[in-house]
Amino acid sequence: MVRKRGKPGSGGDEGENVRGERLGKNKRSCIQVIAVTSGKGGVGKTNVVANLGYALTRLNKRVLILDADIGLANLDVLLGLTSKYNLQHVLNGEKSISEVVISGPGGMKILPASSGVQELSNLNKAQRLCLLSELNSLHDETDVLLIDTSAGISSNVMYFNLAAQEILIVVSPEPTSITDAYAIMKILFLKYSENHFKLLVNSVKSAEEAKEVFYHLSLVAQKFLNLSIDYWGYIPQDEHIVKAVRRQKALIELYPNSPASKSFFDLAKKVCENQPNVSSRGSIRFFWSQILENQEALPLEVL
Repeated sequence: MVRKRGKPGSGGDEGENVRGERLGKNKRSCIQVIAVTSGKGGVGKTNVVANLGYALTRLNKRVLILDADIGLANLDVLLGLTSKYNLQHVLNGEKSISEVVISGPGGMKILPASSGVQELSNLNKAQRLCLLSELNSLHDETDVLLIDTSAGISSNVMYFNLAAQEILIVVSPEPTSITDAYAIMKILFLKYSENHFKLLVNSVKSAEEAKEVFYHLSLVAQKFLNLSIDYWGYIPQDEHIVKAVRRQKALIELYPNSPASKSFFDLAKKVCENQPNVSSRGSIRFFWSQILENQEALPLEVL
């Protein structure tokens, strides 16, 4: 089984060494590591990641986005960018991490993972240490790391959610979306003791509809799992979103005063207010060490 989460500071030797490095002589500031996930596809998760990232850059945050939607990685397409390389090229020793990372709107950086993440479990110890060292070079250039996970409950989704500091679940008002959002929280809680979730309700007609979705989901989670969920707001239905997608641009870049853009700025402010403390898992090296550890430890039934 994967190592269950406990109080900050607990964990294996590798985790302790990483924390020591972070809190010791380097004295690096913590970064925020947020996995953006959903129980089902089609809820606008990738669009949320793109516009949240852009909004954060407008608030003077240095943003790195990991496009980890395995098999359906399309963040670059959504933003009209060209991605020639991905994490697989780093694993093969063909490219450095700086050659793989691409620049997005507002100055945010994007690291395409593609199918490369599936190969992490096949790396030997030397390759893993090399990868961690190279990825760690991104730490000083990053304030917020956003992970655009795949939808559903596959092993890759679990890897990223368990390694992040925060899990932001994107849900729509559709009953199937609500049911699937509950399912992913249930698995993460019952199997891996993950008990911190944030909820964003996307594509709603009103604030009242969003609150109704949140109330329903949090009520069920509290009743059957004794689990509380933090409400991180909503994104309203907005015709400008479709227009931006067709033009392959971030909504905020084209229509900064649209209703949805204002909600994305509210979400970005919420992220900034939720600053990690010193004891949090606030380094890119620790995040990736957890990915590598979870690759080996997750049970087959998650696959």
